[in-house]
Amino acid sequence: MDDLCYLLKDAKGAGVYSLNCSLDALHESVQRAGFALFEVDIATAHGKGEVLAEMARAIQAPEWFGHNWDALADALGDLSWNKAPGYVLLLRGEHTGEAILDDILNATVDFWRMQGKPFWVFFA
Repeated sequence: MDDLCYLLKDAKGAGVYSLNCSLDALHESVQRAGFALFEVDIATAHGKGEVLAEMARAIQAPEWFGHNWDALADALGDLSWNKAPGYVLLLRGEHTGEAILDDILNATVDFWRMQGKPFWVFFA
């Protein structure tokens, strides 16, 4: 458990990964690190609109969120309404197969890495 908490704090190692530990271990490590955890259930989402709605709900997106890919990228690169020393985005359910979502997630990780702040994405 300590190892995962330690690893989460390393912005250089942050990225997009398949979760290879228990959800309990992830939750505990995120809490110990003091990070914000956004859990997104995409298992029942049908198409882009529902995926975006679920993402907006999970990150508690502000009213200006436009429910499109650009708005998602902007919101994930802002998060000023949820300041934390790091972020973990947990996507539960089958990957949507949207290449644009993969691009946004990778760009978000890179953006926060340049800020010296870890942003992890896990698919479970």
